Amino acid sequence: QVQLVESGGGLVQPGGSMNISCTASGAFYRILRMNYFRQSPGKQRELVAQVTSLGMTTYGDSVKGRFTISRWNADNTVFLQMDILNPEDTGVYVCYAAFSSVDFSLLEAWGLGTLVTVSS
Repeated sequence: QVQLVESGGGLVQPGGSMNISCTASGAFYRILRMNYFRQSPGKQRELVAQVTSLGMTTYGDSVKGRFTISRWNADNTVFLQMDILNPEDTGVYVCYAAFSSVDFSLLEAWGLGTLVTVSS
């Protein structure tokens, strides 16, 4: 069993910043990649950011240049720094991770999501 626990979220004013995090735990050999997806009202779920075990990052077009995802630290925690937030960034941010298990099979996990609201 693997588990993802998210922290952070809440209300922030337009133009502001927020940092959210996601911590992985459980029985796995190593983390392969960690992603943040965003589910906004009336919109399809979209990829916000991804970081791989090699530290390679990918961002959704709407957040490029404003959001930064860090590779997970020794506590298996990944951070998403969100700057210059606007109301269109409002949504539930859900963490996803892919793992290699001890027998090298693929494991996946989703967090429950954390709500980020950008509003004045």
